[in-house]
Amino acid sequence: MILVTGAKGQVGSDVCARLQQQNRPFLGVDIDALDLTDETAVNAFFASHQEITSVIHCAAYTAVDKAEDDYERCFAVNAYGTMHLAKACGSDIELLYLSSDYIFGDDGFDPLETDDEPEPRGIYAKSKFMGEAAVRMLCKKHYVVRTSWIFGEQDRNFIATILRLADTHDTLRVVFDQIGAPTYSRDLAVLLCDMIESGKYGVFHATNEGECSWFELAQFALRLAGKNVTVLPVTTESYGAKAPRPKNSRLSKRSLDEAGFSRLPTWQDAVKAYLSHRKEQNQ
Repeated sequence: MILVTGAKGQVGSDVCARLQQQNRPFLGVDIDALDLTDETAVNAFFASHQEITSVIHCAAYTAVDKAEDDYERCFAVNAYGTMHLAKACGSDIELLYLSSDYIFGDDGFDPLETDDEPEPRGIYAKSKFMGEAAVRMLCKKHYVVRTSWIFGEQDRNFIATILRLADTHDTLRVVFDQIGAPTYSRDLAVLLCDMIESGKYGVFHATNEGECSWFELAQFALRLAGKNVTVLPVTTESYGAKAPRPKNSRLSKRSLDEAGFSRLPTWQDAVKAYLSHRKEQNQ
């Protein structure tokens, strides 16, 4: 049986839906059923659920700016919670850990490979990198999947925020000098479910295909949604976010190709699918 942590979250909920479509046995849990920061509770949970053979670990503290002040909670969830999970999996249970482009902090222009040197700069980034280290050290059968700029049906994401702001603002300021790839949680869930139990362990990069800036993503989404709003490009420095952001989030997919996994659709097609599904839900 596959355990899915963060089952109520953006990626976790889509992973559960995908597993259900595939008629694969799974158990989705969130903090109300399993507090990963409590090592005793984690060990007791696994002791009472010995049917678990694999884990897709989607639970995470993702409030990047808030983490700069709330660092104890961020590390408790992303680093130590993941460590507790990895120890419980040990040498017998597969563990797929969802990581982040933030672990690099790179300001270059080349696509980042899985073996490029990490440079986590903020609290969130460091906590995710510590989570990676715990998984790779403590769990023999592991998959580490780094992704970026996630958006999904729960509307707790950049695109949904931009569309909401467009209803109350004539002008929006959006950063243009951070380059990466948006990732649709539905597309990512398909890959994660294909990956788990494949036995193709290792570190992977997974995003929708192509690249853009946040500015270009905002323009594209607003145009598709029929929102007539002026979008002004601004630098990362002038925008003034509390936590440092990587300017280069281009993630090379060579790792997926070499393992024989399919790449995700283009980010443009992903945004179109997301907005179409969002429109259906609102009707």
